[in-house]
Amino acid sequence: MKDINTEEKNHKAGFVSILGNPNVGKSTLMNKLVGERLSIITAKAQTTRHRIMGIVNGEDFQIVYSDTPGVLEPNYKMQEYMMQYVETALQDSDILLYMVEVGETKHHQSILDKVSVSKTPIILILNKIDKASQEQIEQSRSFWQELIQPTETCCISALNGENIDTIVEKIINLLPYSPPYFPKDELTDRSMRFFVSEIIREKILLLYQKEIPYSVEIEVVSFKEEKDITRIEAIVYVERESQKSIIIGHNGMKIKELGTVSRLEIEQFIEKKVFLGLSVKVQKDWRNDDNRLKRFGYGF
Repeated sequence: MKDINTEEKNHKAGFVSILGNPNVGKSTLMNKLVGERLSIITAKAQTTRHRIMGIVNGEDFQIVYSDTPGVLEPNYKMQEYMMQYVETALQDSDILLYMVEVGETKHHQSILDKVSVSKTPIILILNKIDKASQEQIEQSRSFWQELIQPTETCCISALNGENIDTIVEKIINLLPYSPPYFPKDELTDRSMRFFVSEIIREKILLLYQKEIPYSVEIEVVSFKEEKDITRIEAIVYVERESQKSIIIGHNGMKIKELGTVSRLEIEQFIEKKVFLGLSVKVQKDWRNDDNRLKRFGYGF
Protein backbone atom coordinates (compact mmCIF):
# COMPACT_ATOMS: atom_id res chain seq x y z
CA MET A 1 0.00 0.00 0.00
CA LYS A 2 1.28 3.43 -0.98
CA ASP A 3 2.41 5.59 1.94
CA ILE A 4 0.76 8.97 2.31
CA ASN A 5 2.70 11.51 4.30
CA THR A 6 1.15 13.63 7.02
CA GLU A 7 1.02 16.75 4.84
CA GLU A 8 -1.04 14.95 2.18
CA LYS A 9 -3.37 13.50 4.83
CA ASN A 10 -4.15 16.99 6.10
CA HIS A 11 -4.51 18.55 2.64
CA LYS A 12 -7.93 19.11 1.07
CA ALA A 13 -8.66 19.42 -2.64
CA GLY A 14 -11.67 19.20 -4.89
CA PHE A 15 -13.66 20.41 -7.88
CA VAL A 16 -16.38 23.00 -7.25
CA SER A 17 -18.80 23.83 -10.07
CA ILE A 18 -21.10 26.86 -10.29
CA LEU A 19 -24.48 26.06 -11.86
CA GLY A 20 -27.59 28.11 -12.53
CA ASN A 21 -29.67 29.94 -15.10
CA PRO A 22 -28.12 32.45 -17.51
CA ASN A 23 -27.31 35.90 -16.13
CA VAL A 24 -27.64 35.14 -12.40
CA GLY A 25 -24.04 36.21 -11.67
CA LYS A 26 -22.08 32.94 -12.01
CA SER A 27 -19.15 34.53 -13.82
CA THR A 28 -19.01 37.44 -11.38
CA LEU A 29 -18.92 34.97 -8.49
CA MET A 30 -16.25 32.85 -10.19
CA ASN A 31 -14.00 35.87 -10.66
CA LYS A 32 -14.49 36.97 -7.04
CA LEU A 33 -13.69 33.48 -5.73
CA VAL A 34 -10.58 33.11 -7.88
CA GLY A 35 -9.41 36.69 -7.43
CA GLU A 36 -8.76 37.02 -11.15
CA ARG A 37 -10.88 38.01 -14.14
CA LEU A 38 -11.19 34.68 -15.95
CA SER A 39 -14.83 34.71 -17.05
CA ILE A 40 -16.70 37.16 -19.27
CA ILE A 41 -19.00 39.50 -17.36
CA THR A 42 -21.62 41.50 -19.26
CA ALA A 43 -25.27 42.39 -18.75
CA LYS A 44 -26.17 40.09 -21.65
CA ALA A 45 -27.30 36.52 -20.93
CA GLN A 46 -25.54 33.40 -22.21
CA THR A 47 -22.08 34.97 -22.25
CA THR A 48 -20.27 31.89 -20.89
CA ARG A 49 -19.95 29.19 -23.54
CA HIS A 50 -17.27 26.93 -22.07
CA ARG A 51 -16.46 25.34 -18.76
CA ILE A 52 -13.69 27.53 -17.40
CA MET A 53 -11.60 26.40 -14.44
CA GLY A 54 -9.98 28.70 -11.90
CA ILE A 55 -7.60 27.27 -9.29
CA VAL A 56 -7.25 28.69 -5.78
CA ASN A 57 -4.48 27.41 -3.51
CA GLY A 58 -3.97 27.65 0.22
CA GLU A 59 -1.31 26.04 2.36
CA ASP A 60 -3.53 23.04 3.10
CA PHE A 61 -6.15 23.19 0.35
CA GLN A 62 -6.74 23.52 -3.38
CA ILE A 63 -10.13 24.52 -4.82
CA VAL A 64 -10.69 24.01 -8.55
CA TYR A 65 -13.66 26.20 -9.47
CA SER A 66 -15.63 25.76 -12.70
CA ASP A 67 -17.79 28.44 -14.26
CA THR A 68 -20.36 26.70 -16.47
CA PRO A 69 -22.77 28.00 -19.14
CA GLY A 70 -26.22 29.02 -17.95
CA VAL A 71 -28.79 26.22 -18.07
CA LEU A 72 -31.06 26.47 -21.13
CA GLU A 73 -32.97 24.47 -23.72
CA PRO A 74 -30.56 24.10 -26.68
CA ASN A 75 -31.60 25.63 -30.01
CA TYR A 76 -28.52 24.55 -31.97
CA LYS A 77 -25.49 22.28 -31.63
CA MET A 78 -23.26 24.84 -29.95
CA GLN A 79 -25.76 25.10 -27.11
CA GLU A 80 -25.93 21.30 -26.95
CA TYR A 81 -22.17 21.29 -26.32
CA MET A 82 -22.65 24.03 -23.72
CA MET A 83 -25.17 21.86 -21.86
CA GLN A 84 -22.75 18.91 -22.02
CA TYR A 85 -20.37 21.01 -19.88
CA VAL A 86 -23.17 21.39 -17.33
CA GLU A 87 -23.89 17.65 -17.36
CA THR A 88 -20.21 16.86 -16.87
CA ALA A 89 -19.99 19.32 -13.97
CA LEU A 90 -22.89 17.50 -12.29
CA GLN A 91 -21.03 14.22 -12.61
CA ASP A 92 -17.46 15.06 -11.64
CA SER A 93 -17.75 17.81 -9.00
CA ASP A 94 -16.98 17.34 -5.32
CA ILE A 95 -19.21 20.32 -4.42
CA LEU A 96 -21.94 22.08 -6.40
CA LEU A 97 -22.75 25.76 -6.02
CA TYR A 98 -26.32 26.20 -7.31
CA MET A 99 -26.78 29.91 -7.89
CA VAL A 100 -30.05 31.80 -8.21
CA GLU A 101 -31.10 35.43 -8.10
CA VAL A 102 -33.35 36.48 -5.20
CA GLY A 103 -36.94 36.38 -6.46
CA GLU A 104 -36.15 34.00 -9.31
CA THR A 105 -38.35 30.91 -9.64
CA LYS A 106 -37.54 29.70 -13.16
CA HIS A 107 -35.80 26.33 -13.18
CA HIS A 108 -35.09 23.39 -15.48
CA GLN A 109 -36.59 20.35 -13.83
CA SER A 110 -34.29 17.88 -15.64
CA ILE A 111 -31.24 19.56 -14.09
CA LEU A 112 -32.83 19.92 -10.67
CA ASP A 113 -33.80 16.23 -10.71
CA LYS A 114 -30.13 15.34 -11.21
CA VAL A 115 -29.04 17.82 -8.54
CA SER A 116 -31.56 16.49 -6.03
CA VAL A 117 -30.53 12.83 -6.42
CA SER A 118 -26.83 13.64 -6.42
CA LYS A 119 -24.84 12.66 -3.34
CA THR A 120 -22.60 15.67 -3.99
CA PRO A 121 -22.83 18.41 -1.33
CA ILE A 122 -24.81 21.39 -2.65
CA ILE A 123 -24.41 24.98 -1.51
CA LEU A 124 -27.40 27.11 -2.53
CA ILE A 125 -26.24 30.62 -3.45
CA LEU A 126 -28.86 33.37 -3.30
CA ASN A 127 -27.38 36.30 -5.23
CA LYS A 128 -28.20 40.02 -5.48
CA ILE A 129 -29.34 40.41 -1.88
CA ASP A 130 -28.30 44.08 -2.13
CA LYS A 131 -31.30 44.63 -4.42
CA ALA A 132 -33.85 42.79 -2.26
CA SER A 133 -35.72 43.22 1.01
CA GLN A 134 -35.22 40.82 3.92
CA GLU A 135 -38.71 39.44 3.27
CA GLN A 136 -37.87 38.73 -0.39
CA ILE A 137 -34.63 37.03 0.65
CA GLU A 138 -36.40 34.78 3.15
CA GLN A 139 -39.16 33.87 0.68
CA SER A 140 -36.57 32.99 -1.96
CA ARG A 141 -34.50 31.01 0.51
CA SER A 142 -37.53 28.94 1.55
CA PHE A 143 -38.58 28.32 -2.07
CA TRP A 144 -35.18 27.08 -3.24
CA GLN A 145 -34.30 25.16 -0.09
CA GLU A 146 -37.49 23.15 -0.46
CA LEU A 147 -36.79 22.61 -4.15
CA ILE A 148 -33.20 21.34 -4.01
CA GLN A 149 -32.58 20.45 -0.33
CA PRO A 150 -29.06 22.00 -0.18
CA THR A 151 -26.36 21.06 2.30
CA GLU A 152 -25.69 24.74 3.01
CA THR A 153 -27.15 28.10 1.96
CA CYS A 154 -25.37 31.43 1.43
CA CYS A 155 -26.99 34.80 0.71
CA ILE A 156 -24.58 37.04 -1.18
CA SER A 157 -23.98 39.96 -3.46
CA ALA A 158 -21.42 38.70 -5.96
CA LEU A 159 -21.03 42.17 -7.48
CA ASN A 160 -20.21 43.79 -4.12
CA GLY A 161 -18.32 40.80 -2.75
CA GLU A 162 -20.68 40.49 0.21
CA ASN A 163 -20.41 37.15 2.06
CA ILE A 164 -17.94 35.67 -0.46
CA ASP A 165 -15.66 34.67 2.43
CA THR A 166 -18.55 32.69 3.94
CA ILE A 167 -18.84 30.63 0.76
CA VAL A 168 -15.12 29.86 0.84
CA GLU A 169 -15.31 28.74 4.48
CA LYS A 170 -18.22 26.41 3.71
CA ILE A 171 -16.41 25.00 0.67
CA ILE A 172 -13.22 24.26 2.61
CA ASN A 173 -15.24 22.52 5.33
CA LEU A 174 -16.90 20.28 2.71
CA LEU A 175 -13.79 19.53 0.63
CA PRO A 176 -12.51 15.94 0.69
CA TYR A 177 -8.99 15.20 1.90
CA SER A 178 -6.76 14.85 -1.15
CA PRO A 179 -3.41 15.97 -2.50
CA PRO A 180 -3.64 18.85 -5.02
CA TYR A 181 -4.79 18.03 -8.55
CA PHE A 182 -2.75 20.79 -10.19
CA PRO A 183 0.64 22.37 -9.46
CA LYS A 184 0.25 24.96 -6.72
CA ASP A 185 1.34 27.85 -8.96
CA GLU A 186 -1.32 27.25 -11.64
CA LEU A 187 -4.29 29.58 -11.96
CA THR A 188 -6.36 27.92 -14.68
CA ASP A 189 -6.51 24.98 -17.08
CA ARG A 190 -7.02 27.29 -20.09
CA SER A 191 -4.35 28.63 -22.43
CA MET A 192 -3.47 32.28 -23.02
CA ARG A 193 -4.96 31.99 -26.53
CA PHE A 194 -8.30 31.02 -25.00
CA PHE A 195 -8.40 34.10 -22.78
CA VAL A 196 -7.39 36.37 -25.67
CA SER A 197 -10.31 35.01 -27.70
CA GLU A 198 -12.65 35.50 -24.72
CA ILE A 199 -11.54 39.11 -24.27
CA ILE A 200 -12.25 39.87 -27.94
CA ARG A 201 -15.63 38.13 -27.71
CA GLU A 202 -16.50 40.11 -24.58
CA LYS A 203 -15.77 43.38 -26.37
CA ILE A 204 -18.07 42.30 -29.20
CA LEU A 205 -20.79 41.65 -26.63
CA LEU A 206 -20.33 45.19 -25.35
CA LEU A 207 -19.91 47.02 -28.67
CA TYR A 208 -22.50 45.33 -30.89
CA GLN A 209 -26.24 44.85 -30.54
CA LYS A 210 -28.98 42.30 -31.19
CA GLU A 211 -27.92 38.92 -32.61
CA ILE A 212 -24.38 39.88 -33.63
CA PRO A 213 -22.57 38.81 -30.39
CA TYR A 214 -24.33 35.43 -30.36
CA SER A 215 -23.41 34.71 -33.99
CA VAL A 216 -19.70 35.34 -33.42
CA GLU A 217 -16.77 33.07 -32.56
CA ILE A 218 -13.11 34.02 -32.25
CA GLU A 219 -10.13 31.97 -33.38
CA VAL A 220 -6.62 33.06 -32.40
CA VAL A 221 -4.54 31.82 -35.32
CA SER A 222 -1.18 33.27 -34.28
CA PHE A 223 0.33 34.12 -30.89
CA LYS A 224 4.00 35.10 -31.13
CA GLU A 225 5.87 36.33 -28.07
CA GLU A 226 8.83 38.56 -28.93
CA LYS A 227 11.15 40.39 -26.56
CA ASP A 228 9.19 43.63 -26.28
CA ILE A 229 5.84 42.76 -27.85
CA THR A 230 3.38 39.91 -28.34
CA ARG A 231 1.94 39.70 -31.85
CA ILE A 232 -1.54 38.22 -32.10
CA GLU A 233 -3.66 37.51 -35.17
CA ALA A 234 -7.30 36.56 -34.67
CA ILE A 235 -10.25 35.80 -36.93
CA VAL A 236 -13.78 36.90 -36.07
CA TYR A 237 -16.19 34.36 -37.56
CA VAL A 238 -19.78 35.32 -38.33
CA GLU A 239 -22.61 33.44 -40.02
CA ARG A 240 -23.72 35.94 -42.71
CA GLU A 241 -22.23 38.59 -44.99
CA SER A 242 -24.50 41.21 -43.45
CA GLN A 243 -22.98 40.44 -40.04
CA LYS A 244 -19.49 40.81 -41.47
CA SER A 245 -20.37 44.31 -42.68
CA ILE A 246 -21.68 45.25 -39.23
CA ILE A 247 -18.54 43.97 -37.50
CA ILE A 248 -16.30 45.96 -39.87
CA GLY A 249 -18.47 49.09 -39.84
CA HIS A 250 -18.35 52.15 -42.11
CA ASN A 251 -14.83 52.61 -43.47
CA GLY A 252 -13.63 49.96 -41.02
CA MET A 253 -14.26 52.21 -38.02
CA LYS A 254 -16.10 49.62 -35.91
CA ILE A 255 -13.50 46.87 -36.20
CA LYS A 256 -10.79 49.46 -35.49
CA GLU A 257 -12.60 50.33 -32.24
CA LEU A 258 -12.95 46.61 -31.44
CA GLY A 259 -9.24 46.10 -32.02
CA THR A 260 -8.26 49.03 -29.81
CA VAL A 261 -10.40 48.14 -26.76
CA SER A 262 -9.47 44.45 -27.08
CA ARG A 263 -5.75 45.20 -27.35
CA LEU A 264 -5.77 47.43 -24.28
CA GLU A 265 -7.38 44.74 -22.14
CA ILE A 266 -5.14 41.98 -23.53
CA GLU A 267 -2.10 44.11 -22.65
CA GLN A 268 -3.41 44.48 -19.12
CA PHE A 269 -4.09 40.74 -18.89
CA ILE A 270 -0.70 39.52 -20.17
CA GLU A 271 1.22 42.55 -18.84
CA LYS A 272 3.02 43.16 -22.10
CA LYS A 273 2.69 45.37 -25.19
CA VAL A 274 0.50 43.76 -27.86
CA PHE A 275 0.00 44.05 -31.59
CA LEU A 276 -3.47 42.72 -32.44
CA GLY A 277 -4.56 42.00 -35.99
CA LEU A 278 -8.23 41.25 -36.59
CA SER A 279 -9.94 39.91 -39.71
CA VAL A 280 -13.55 38.84 -40.32
CA LYS A 281 -14.70 35.71 -42.14
CA VAL A 282 -18.11 34.24 -42.90
CA GLN A 283 -18.68 30.63 -41.84
CA LYS A 284 -22.30 29.84 -42.57
CA ASP A 285 -24.24 28.12 -39.79
CA TRP A 286 -21.08 27.40 -37.78
CA ARG A 287 -23.15 26.94 -34.60
CA ASN A 288 -24.56 23.72 -36.10
CA ASP A 289 -21.31 22.46 -37.66
CA ASP A 290 -19.73 19.73 -35.49
CA ASN A 291 -16.32 19.93 -37.17
CA ARG A 292 -16.15 23.70 -36.87
CA LEU A 293 -17.36 23.60 -33.25
CA LYS A 294 -14.64 21.09 -32.33
CA ARG A 295 -12.06 23.34 -33.98
CA PHE A 296 -13.35 26.19 -31.81
CA GLY A 297 -12.80 24.06 -28.73
CA TYR A 298 -16.29 22.76 -27.99
CA GLY A 299 -16.77 19.18 -26.88
CA PHE A 300 -14.44 16.83 -25.03
